[in-house]
Amino acid sequence: MSLNSPLVPKSKTYCSNEYGKLKKVVVVSPENMQINEIINETQKHFLKENINIDKAVQQHETFVDTLKKNGSEVIHLQSSKEFNEQVFTRDIGFTIHDQFFVSAMNTEVRRGEVNTLKKWLETNEIPYHELLHSIEGGDVLVDEENIWIGVSGRTNQLAIQSLRNQLPQFSVHELPLKEGILHLDCVFTIISEEWAIVYPQAFSKEDLETIKKHYKIITVSDHEQFQMGPNVLAIGDEKIISLTQNPALNERIRAAGFDVTELDLSEIIKSGGSFRCCTLPLIRE
Repeated sequence: MSLNSPLVPKSKTYCSNEYGKLKKVVVVSPENMQINEIINETQKHFLKENINIDKAVQQHETFVDTLKKNGSEVIHLQSSKEFNEQVFTRDIGFTIHDQFFVSAMNTEVRRGEVNTLKKWLETNEIPYHELLHSIEGGDVLVDEENIWIGVSGRTNQLAIQSLRNQLPQFSVHELPLKEGILHLDCVFTIISEEWAIVYPQAFSKEDLETIKKHYKIITVSDHEQFQMGPNVLAIGDEKIISLTQNPALNERIRAAGFDVTELDLSEIIKSGGSFRCCTLPLIRE
């Protein structure tokens, strides 16, 4: 029997890849979002301008409505004033097949977010593993037996080895990221069994070749990477949610056979994250 969610009634979380039909996902409204303490390269450019909260909330609501129209059940965690990065739910946990992992956040400003998630998981009787070494969900990509993990300022090799020990049935690929790259999903996103979006300059030649052995790649330019181009969200049925700010990239994705919905997330990307960063999938089918 397949381990797919509908066939495992006890499994409250199930994601075997990055592109199956998105059925259940966790988000947080950006109503308390602001750039206080610079924690990535993108934020440096927008510190003075900062975030227009009303616009950010409206853009996020449009995104959430799009998810719902495409069949996703959207769960909203409580937003707290002290957690100004909380909109980026991807980082606080991740689902690998039928197991849910709670992240160990590397920055003080984000550690409290994990407690909000754990309370929700416990209230809903969703089992989870809590990781001790620094790891964030933006560095973790799942594709069937292959788990790709970025080695970054947020995710270290101790955490990756710990995951390897817990998941001996999977191939865990380490991808060290060039300095200045926040998370793996800022430079590499898997959008189907065949295709991935990649910013080649983030990787060593050897690691780029490894990625190319597994996927046909759509490459992004420096400008598209700064505009969070790779951080699209696949929602199933070859549908991709991408930024209006990257029209040429969107055409390249369409040319590969995908249905691209373009949305504006310009306020939220000022803080260094886009559509994938703003979602924590619990179930994909």
